Amino acid sequence: MSIRRLPEQLVNRIAAGEVVERPASALKELVENALDAGATRIAVVLAEGGLGRVEVTDDGCGMTSADMALALERHATSKLPDDAIEAVATMGFRGEALPSIASVARLTLESRVRGRDGWRRMVDNGRVVDEGPAALPPGTRVVVDELFARVPARRKFMRSARAEYAACLDAVRRLAMARADVAFSVEHDGRRVLAVRGGEERANRVAALTDRALADNAVLVEVAREGWRLGGVAGLPTFHRGVADHQYLFVNARPVKDRLLLGAIRGAYAEMMPRDRHAVVALFLDAPTSEVDVNVHPAKTEVRFREPALVRGLIVSSLRRALDEAGHRVAHRPSAEALAMFKPEAAAERPTFGWETSADTPLRDCVSLPQGAERFSFHDRRTTFFTPPPAARAEPAVEPLPVTADHPLGVARGQVAQTYIVAESTDGLVLVDQHAAHERLVLERLRAAAAGGAVASQALLLPEVVEMDEPACDRVEGRAEELARFGLEVERFGPGALLVRATPAPLGTADVRGLVRDLADELAAFDEALSLRERLDHIAGTIACHGSVRAGRVLSVAEMNALLREMERTPHSGQCNHGRPTWVKLAHGDIERLFGRR
Repeated sequence: MSIRRLPEQLVNRIAAGEVVERPASALKELVENALDAGATRIAVVLAEGGLGRVEVTDDGCGMTSADMALALERHATSKLPDDAIEAVATMGFRGEALPSIASVARLTLESRVRGRDGWRRMVDNGRVVDEGPAALPPGTRVVVDELFARVPARRKFMRSARAEYAACLDAVRRLAMARADVAFSVEHDGRRVLAVRGGEERANRVAALTDRALADNAVLVEVAREGWRLGGVAGLPTFHRGVADHQYLFVNARPVKDRLLLGAIRGAYAEMMPRDRHAVVALFLDAPTSEVDVNVHPAKTEVRFREPALVRGLIVSSLRRALDEAGHRVAHRPSAEALAMFKPEAAAERPTFGWETSADTPLRDCVSLPQGAERFSFHDRRTTFFTPPPAARAEPAVEPLPVTADHPLGVARGQVAQTYIVAESTDGLVLVDQHAAHERLVLERLRAAAAGGAVASQALLLPEVVEMDEPACDRVEGRAEELARFGLEVERFGPGALLVRATPAPLGTADVRGLVRDLADELAAFDEALSLRERLDHIAGTIACHGSVRAGRVLSVAEMNALLREMERTPHSGQCNHGRPTWVKLAHGDIERLFGRR
C-alpha cells in the first residue's frame, strides 16, 4: 500500500479524537481559552449534559475577525510568544482545541475587542458556513452544538446525558478551584447549578466547591522551598471519603491527575486513615517552568517533573507538618444516624426498674412506706423503685478538680463499658475511645524516640520463641535492623522460628508472639511497595497497637485525665493508627435537642 497524505478534514478529526474525548473535554478547552484571555467572569451553559450544547461566555480581551479566522486553523495560537515551549505559562498552547471541536460539531465563534465591532464565524463540522458582524459585549462567546452528531462511531460511545453533565461540572469545578480570582457560573437545561464570585480566599473557594464542612475540618498548607511553593487545603484524617474523587491537584494553576502527586498524598496520610478511605485535599503546586514538562499529554492532564523525589518529599513533609500542627483536632461531630439512636421512649414503653407485682397486690404489701408518705400512681404493671443501684465507683477528691475551661478535651467524669472515657468540656460532652487514643499516643512516642536515635528496649528474662512458616521468618529476619531501631530484637532460631530477646520498653507486657506475627503479615502485604520511612511507620504502628491500653481495662480518674492531657499535646491524636476517630463531641445544642429543649 502506497503512502498518501491525509485530507485536512480527516487530520482534524484524528486530532479531535486526542483532544475532544467527550463534552467535558471540549468545555475544559474553551474555559482554559477564556482564562488565558484574561477573563474575570466566565458563564457556562449546558444542554443535555453538553451533548446538545456547550456555551462559554467570557469578558476577556476578545479577538478581531482576522484573529478568529486564524484561531480556527490547526496549530495556530497566541499563547507561545516564541519557540520556548518548556517555558509556557498559559493553560493552553497547542492550538488544536478550536479546529478540533469545529471538525466534529457545529461551532459558532463570536468575539469583540474593546473599542471595536464584534464579529461572528460559524463552522459546521469543518466547513465555514457563515460569518458577519455580531452584537455582544467585549469578550468572546463560543457555542458548540450537536457534538459528534455526524460522527456516529464516536457518538455511540458517549455516556448518558447525566453522566456527561457530571463530567462537565467536575471540569468547571476544578478550573474554578484553580482560579479563585475569577467568577464562574454554570447553567444546565435552564437551571443554575454553580455560582461562585471572584476574589475569594482560596480556602473558601475550595470549601464552596467541595464540601462546606471542609472549612471546619481542614488545615491550611503553605510552604515555600527553593523556588517551589505548595499551598492549599488538607482535610483532617477523620474527614475522609470512600473514593479519591475529592483530591484536587494543580500544577502552576493547571488541573492535573498525576500518579506521583496522588502517591505522595497517600504517603502523607499513611497510618492516619483506613486503607479503603481517601483524604479530601486541594493542593496547588507552583513550580519553576524549567522543572516541569506540561507537554506530555494532548489534553494537558499529566505533567512530568525533572526531580520527582523532590516533589514527593515536599508534599509529604508539608502535609505532615500541617497535620502535626492540627494536634488533637478531629472531625468530631456525631453523625445524624448516631444522634437518631437517642430517642425518648414512650410512656407506655417505660422499662420496669424492679421486681414485677400482680395488679391486685396492694402496694403496702410490697413496700413499707413511712407514715404520711405520699402515695405514687403506677401504670398497670406496677413496680418498685427499690432495686440495686448501677455498679459504679466514687473516688475521694485528694486535690481540686481541674477546670474544664483550661482543657480543650475537658475533664474526665467517668468511664463507660470500661472502654470509653466520658469528659466534660466547656461546650459539651466528650467521649474518648481509650484504646484508639492510647494507640496513637504510643505510636507518636515511638516515632519521636526513633527520630532521636532508637527506642529503649526491655530485655526478656527468658527469650520468646515465635514459630512461623519459613517465608514469614525470612521477611522479619530481613528487617531485623529496622526492628531494632524500635527496640524489638529478633534473631533466627531455625528454619521456622524466631527468637525475641528484647521488646520496646513502652510496650510493657505485650503479646510478643502476636506482635511478631502481625509484623510478618504487614511486611508481606506492603514491604516491597513502601519506602524505608513508610516501612518504619508501618512497623511503629503495629508495635503501638500491641502496646496500647486495651478496651476493658478500668482506669482511675487520674489516669483518664492524664490520657486526655497527653492527647491535647500530641499531634494526630484525633485519630488512631487505622484512621478511626479517637474522640467525638456532643455539643450542648446536640444534648438539648436530644431532650427536646430545642
